[in-house]
Amino acid sequence: MLRHLFTLMWNRRRANALLIIEILLAFVVLFAVGTIGAGLWANYRQPLGFEYNQAWQVNLAFGSQPRAERFGTLQQVLGRLRALPGVQGVAVSAANTPFSFNDSQMSVEKTDAQGRVVHSAETVNIFNVGPELRQVMNLNMMAGRWFEPADVAPSAHGPIVIDERLREAFFPSNEQAVGKLLSFDKKQWRVVGVMQAYRADGELQDPVPAVVQPVFAADTTFLPDALLLRVAAGSGAALEKRLTDEIRRIGPGWSATVRTLPEMHASQVKTLLTKPVLLSVMSIFLLLNMALGLFGVLWLNISQRRAELGVRRALGATAGAISRLVVGETLVVTTFGLVLGLLIAVQFPLLGAFEVPAGVYLTAMGLAAVGLYGLAAVCALYPGRLAAGIRPAVALREE
Repeated sequence: MLRHLFTLMWNRRRANALLIIEILLAFVVLFAVGTIGAGLWANYRQPLGFEYNQAWQVNLAFGSQPRAERFGTLQQVLGRLRALPGVQGVAVSAANTPFSFNDSQMSVEKTDAQGRVVHSAETVNIFNVGPELRQVMNLNMMAGRWFEPADVAPSAHGPIVIDERLREAFFPSNEQAVGKLLSFDKKQWRVVGVMQAYRADGELQDPVPAVVQPVFAADTTFLPDALLLRVAAGSGAALEKRLTDEIRRIGPGWSATVRTLPEMHASQVKTLLTKPVLLSVMSIFLLLNMALGLFGVLWLNISQRRAELGVRRALGATAGAISRLVVGETLVVTTFGLVLGLLIAVQFPLLGAFEVPAGVYLTAMGLAAVGLYGLAAVCALYPGRLAAGIRPAVALREE
């Protein structure tokens, strides 16, 4: 039966050429949407590495205060904020805070004993933050340790903590990362610990390796762009007003704005999903047009084949067999368009296009194929029922 259907549809390939092209275009649309969706899902499944539900961000503006005086004022502000009821931790940070759409990326290198570069990563997120970050964001350590007060002492190689993604890229499974040296920003740094992750770009963005570089209180050269706070559950507008009031009171000309990380996260997710949602809506309209076209072609095809279908019924074909014939022919034509689409789609993982993992492309191909077959089967069901309802005597008399 299946071989007969393929032979029959192959012999009609010219008559079905436009329909095959339409199915090919539908597959391309489904493949594109599936790739975006599978990529977002793959990113979402990766660990975020921190907790943001009770975390706030305070953006600082230093006003006209001379730069030489800002450090001393900052220490007073930090001391006061840490003493406020409801504030459980405060960490200084550069501008690349979680969900802020800011990043600070550098190239990181690993060298051997002779100083030769044995591995490098061009895009690594570098985070300059206070050592209190682990308490504020509840970071998970996988190996080694977090920063300690002894790390503030001057040394030839400053301490850093890397994430699991960077460890996997730079060190084989049988090689310890803790204690090794990495180079960036024209300096060498010693790895003291490995954390699970710190994906400040959010769970929908492609995971990027991360390095945390501590900013200790004694560092007078660093002025933070923001403060990250962990607050007690239930904290709201009253604590927010208290924070901004204290900063303005202590810092001459200073001002501050407070945003909760859950609000920033929701805003980032909305922004990142806007384009995929718009693309999905456009794709739905395109697929709807394709479905209507396929339905119309099948309807016309059945009208033109009433005599043939009547003869099949007269020779003993059941109504179910006629219905299955129509659905089977539709699925075979869909297969022709699908094969052409797969020949195009398979080039993407083979060429490593757009630096997307091959698994994402393969998932998108599977989703597109299932969706296309499902759409074709739904469009063929009603015409198949119409064909099954043809009475042999009526069809032959019309002929």
